[in-house]
Amino acid sequence: MREGAVSERGSSNGAGTPGEIARVAARLASAVTSELQRRIPRADLDERDPDYIRERLPGIWLLSSLYFRGEVRGLGNVPEEGAVLLVGNHSGGNLTPDTGVFTLAFNAYFGVERPFYQLAHNLVLSMPGLSFLRKFGTVAASPSNAQQALGEGAALLVYPGGDYEVHRPIWERHKVDFGGRKGFIRLALEQDVPIVPVVAIGGQETALFISRGARLARLLRLDKMFRLKVLPISIALPWGLNVGDMLGHVPLPSKIIVEALPPIHLRDEFGPEPDVREVYDHLMRTMQETLDALAAERRLPVIG
Repeated sequence: MREGAVSERGSSNGAGTPGEIARVAARLASAVTSELQRRIPRADLDERDPDYIRERLPGIWLLSSLYFRGEVRGLGNVPEEGAVLLVGNHSGGNLTPDTGVFTLAFNAYFGVERPFYQLAHNLVLSMPGLSFLRKFGTVAASPSNAQQALGEGAALLVYPGGDYEVHRPIWERHKVDFGGRKGFIRLALEQDVPIVPVVAIGGQETALFISRGARLARLLRLDKMFRLKVLPISIALPWGLNVGDMLGHVPLPSKIIVEALPPIHLRDEFGPEPDVREVYDHLMRTMQETLDALAAERRLPVIG
């Protein structure tokens, strides 16, 4: 009797049961998520250092020209002054050479004094050795940071596809995939700034990306805790099999081409109250057609 009673009491409080463990895990994940969100750094636009950029342009130019054979077209389509939202497709895993190539060309073309910022996942800015990106104008991706940069009249480069697009498998390397994310359009409307599409090719050939690992990321609750929708799997130097790409990799010397398209003034082209879905479909179609044209120029992967 006594043993039965003890057993009954033990089972009634749920301690150690799968349900209780799940509730504890959920509370822990919620606490971690809240803390991470709180720690997303606000955009300190003053951290961008024109002198620092100017001093390092020659070295980056050497890397871009010799290793990636970087080529940037259409910079004349970017308005010469004022706030503008540059919207790009994203490639190359956690190391995105197309961003480096475009940043170099933008600063060389417009001068380092023009305010130019790039949004990145806050975990990227937290990685050891990457804090220097802040001096180039990289700020954590968040609505408030984007609003602040555009509100101060800057050019802002965003990648709506984020980690979902940047880790797409190699057989989708010639696909623009924002995953249906449309927040950047609302941002452009709120701030009343033009959108300049920026289409890049070659970055997804710097490693052999096999899988996004979206299901694995959900299983490990990475989407809840770290805002990571994927846990990618790739074959890359020097690791061989590379899971997560948290330590980065040595990119293959793929030829990178980036093309800026004519600006889209949303209210001029879509009326005073633009339909966000219509704008999104138009932008996806325009960028995909450009990427298809760039792909048709390539003879072989990596070689270009």
